[in-house]
Amino acid sequence: MKGSRSVEIRLLRHGQTAWSLSGRHAGRTDVPLTEEGEAAARALAPRLARRRRPVAVFSSPLSRAMRTAELAGLTDAEPDPDLLEWDYGGYEGLTAEQIRGTRPGWDLWRDGVVPGDADHPGERLQEVAARTDAVLDRIRPLLDDGDVAVVAHGHLARVLTVRWLGLDASESRLLGHPHPGTLGFLAVEDGQPVVSAWNVP
Repeated sequence: MKGSRSVEIRLLRHGQTAWSLSGRHAGRTDVPLTEEGEAAARALAPRLARRRRPVAVFSSPLSRAMRTAELAGLTDAEPDPDLLEWDYGGYEGLTAEQIRGTRPGWDLWRDGVVPGDADHPGERLQEVAARTDAVLDRIRPLLDDGDVAVVAHGHLARVLTVRWLGLDASESRLLGHPHPGTLGFLAVEDGQPVVSAWNVP
């Protein structure tokens, strides 16, 4: 990666779903976009069109992310299973309030998740970080040729961002949760990885 040129990773969180609206943890459940989510994704297209065309686009394979990519004008998005949201295990579909009803003081970043069924076995934070590291390892060489766009999920985006900065995955708690249908920009300044913008509507 050339530290002397301006490069960026455009990080999109998928648009609103019924589960994101109600605060339910949607990891591997394929929840579709709401009408508002589709509108927000379409609204990203003009902003992205004003920037250089990315040399590559990667997306979570779940429909809410792929549809966001499509509506935002990133029609050549390549599905990447490493961009799937955190597997919340037994907390899939629950709100934080519901989880704390049986586990007072629960914090995702500190306490993690409990195992679920065969479709939702659950993941440790370091397993999520290993997936984002694999994504970044694939992206970094591409930045020599231009910018890269990534369409993913809220918690996954936070982990990917702190790993871009070279921080431990637990530091993801320091980033605000990206709102559905928003952009973040990861860049390089003076050879160092930075966050140049976050939660941009």
